[in-house]
Amino acid sequence: MLRLVEYAHQKVAEVLAPGDTCIDATAGNGHDTLFLAKQVAPGGKVYAFDIQEEAIRATQARLSGANLEDIAVLIPECHSMVRQSIPSHLSGQIAAATFNLGYLPGGDHALCTTPAKTVEAIHGCYELLKPGGHLSVLCYRGHEGGPEEAVAVEYCLREAGWTMEETPGGTGGHSPIHFLVKKAA
Repeated sequence: MLRLVEYAHQKVAEVLAPGDTCIDATAGNGHDTLFLAKQVAPGGKVYAFDIQEEAIRATQARLSGANLEDIAVLIPECHSMVRQSIPSHLSGQIAAATFNLGYLPGGDHALCTTPAKTVEAIHGCYELLKPGGHLSVLCYRGHEGGPEEAVAVEYCLREAGWTMEETPGGTGGHSPIHFLVKKAA
């Protein structure tokens, strides 16, 4: 069975091609940003967000190591600033947006994504997606605040009435859960 991160990558890869533009709403250590950059190179662009300078540095190093630093725009802002940070001419042009929620692995666990900011970011990313684009949200429920954020994400997606798939990463209430939204064509 695929790990949820691999599953999320597989689903997002279905809609990405060289030259596309996409968003990594939570850059973290740069794994998703690098994955996205490989999918959209050459000629594409990844806009990657993270509020922690440590995460921006790690992402930059990972991209540099793969000679893909020119593919990414690293934005040291909260993911809730997506609508204000993405150039307006890209509205309706984004092929995919990914979220890997929680805290920075190896970083300060007190610095976490929060339900209100994440819901704002999800709405912003959905507005930016092109028809047929994918929005991938991986929620980790095993840390303080994680279960509440997962509930807020699920509620947000259901309330919006978007086409959604839900994939649990295990049977326990603290296992991760993945949500995949496909924007109507």
